[in-house]
Amino acid sequence: MHTDIRSMRNQVEIDAMRQLASTQTDARMKRLTPLCLLMSIVMLAGCQTVSRRPAPPELIGQAVPIGFSQNVRLVTTDLHGFASRAPDFFRGLRTAADRSPINILALSGGGSGGAFGAGALVGLSRAHARLHFELVTGVSVGALISPFAFLGPDWDAKMQQAFSGNATSKLLRSPRLTMLARILFPHGVRGHSELFDLVDHFVTPQMIAAVAHETTKGRQLIVATTDLDKQETVLWDMGAIALHGGKPARDLFRDVLIASASVPGIFPPMLIHVRENGIDYDELHVDAGVTTSVFTMPLIEDVRGFDLPQLRGANIYMIIDGKLARMPQTTPVNALEIISGSFAAETTYKTREAIIDNIAAASRLGMKFHLTEIPVDYPQANFIDFDPQRMQTLFDYAAECAAHGRLWLTPGQSIQRNMHPQPASTSQSPDCPVAAANAQN
Repeated sequence: MHTDIRSMRNQVEIDAMRQLASTQTDARMKRLTPLCLLMSIVMLAGCQTVSRRPAPPELIGQAVPIGFSQNVRLVTTDLHGFASRAPDFFRGLRTAADRSPINILALSGGGSGGAFGAGALVGLSRAHARLHFELVTGVSVGALISPFAFLGPDWDAKMQQAFSGNATSKLLRSPRLTMLARILFPHGVRGHSELFDLVDHFVTPQMIAAVAHETTKGRQLIVATTDLDKQETVLWDMGAIALHGGKPARDLFRDVLIASASVPGIFPPMLIHVRENGIDYDELHVDAGVTTSVFTMPLIEDVRGFDLPQLRGANIYMIIDGKLARMPQTTPVNALEIISGSFAAETTYKTREAIIDNIAAASRLGMKFHLTEIPVDYPQANFIDFDPQRMQTLFDYAAECAAHGRLWLTPGQSIQRNMHPQPASTSQSPDCPVAAANAQN
């Protein structure tokens, strides 16, 4: 009987996929009403699970990826762990900066808006204005950019290839079909996704070796994911992973980047195998943007209780790969637009809150804060629009603005512009971030 049910379920899966993917549906499928098709999909969704081991039972335990030490990651609620690691962490940054101010780069999430961040970094390189960052942090698509940003201008060509060309064309060919596929096949039809293929291509042994080398100088590369089992943010020390070396280091480095960018409902989640007290477990990690949109220091909320003299005079540079406001528009009443719009609104508000927290921390610790963002009048469709031509246009726009010194905003400039947005003329190209802000003053 179980075999018959499994066979029937597989057949319905095939028929449902054909119904959505083809305009040449057969007569039998045409007789299915939308309600019947929806009921079939929902029933299948309840039956589709991915085989996995249990999650670690403790919120803050000793479970770590198999073969790695405790220092490769930190759950953000682990205050004791942070307190014990903070002195060495910030001492390393101070050593790496030598006698110069520490420079911190924070890269936010934003889906296809990552072309903005990548273009901005390349434009700074072209203008010879790219700083040497002692600390680089990344969330979601910002995590994918972060290794290139950490390694500097020598890796710009690879970054440009990843974020401005045809490399992204296969990420999301059909949003509606992709969302249905996530319901039917939570872990991907082939066990992994186009996102896996993209990241696997660019995370090479050469990248791992280069990150490891820079880490020995005291520099830090930190990437966030969301542990869905704990529903907590996890911060990964990518340099510590790289220093481990070999294939295990490359695999975990790649898997953390993928997990950080795996938007629920769009890309499959990432299972990370861990071990604690000789027992093997699985953790399910998804997009870091679910729990945090951008951060500059580990545990930014709790760093307020620490005196960090090493950061006095430091510079925080934050690249927001999205908009902090948008012009009102009529949202079509369909599932895709409602889901993507809701996710974008949630991300926008979390990003605003993170910026406010970072401004407060910078003020308290005597740091200077700079940010840039996609202007409110830039004609960007949505964060899941991975059309290569539009991503190339956004990349070129950011690169041009950065190359001409029109990238970095003060918080006041950003607030002024976003509180009083002006629709751009259809006959004009959107102003650069600084020019757009100045136009409001």
